Amino acid sequence: MSTILSVIIGLLCGILSGYGIGGGSLLMVFLTAAMNMEQTNAQSINLIYFLPTAAAAILLHAKNRQIEWRAVLPIALAGCVGATAGSLLAGSIPSPLLQKCFGAFLLIIGARMIFIQKK
Repeated sequence: MSTILSVIIGLLCGILSGYGIGGGSLLMVFLTAAMNMEQTNAQSINLIYFLPTAAAAILLHAKNRQIEWRAVLPIALAGCVGATAGSLLAGSIPSPLLQKCFGAFLLIIGARMIFIQKK
């Protein structure tokens, strides 16, 4: 992958991550679909990518007092348990099946966002 393309994709996905709307998910789609990268390799890059982008977004959201700190600890702890379980599970699933599962997940979420309105 060229450095210029990497910078452009990183910038676009970073902007979306700052909004909290899944820049990492789009990075996964780009790496697997456009760059033909193995799903597990793309997941690893996505996880490393997430650390600095999340830190930058957290600083700004905290500055603007947009974080409910009481909710952070239980969500973060449960997320760590889930991430560990998901990583172990992903390592045992063949990459083509993992890609299909991820694609189906994105389709379901996208359809839900389009067709189900909040009350």
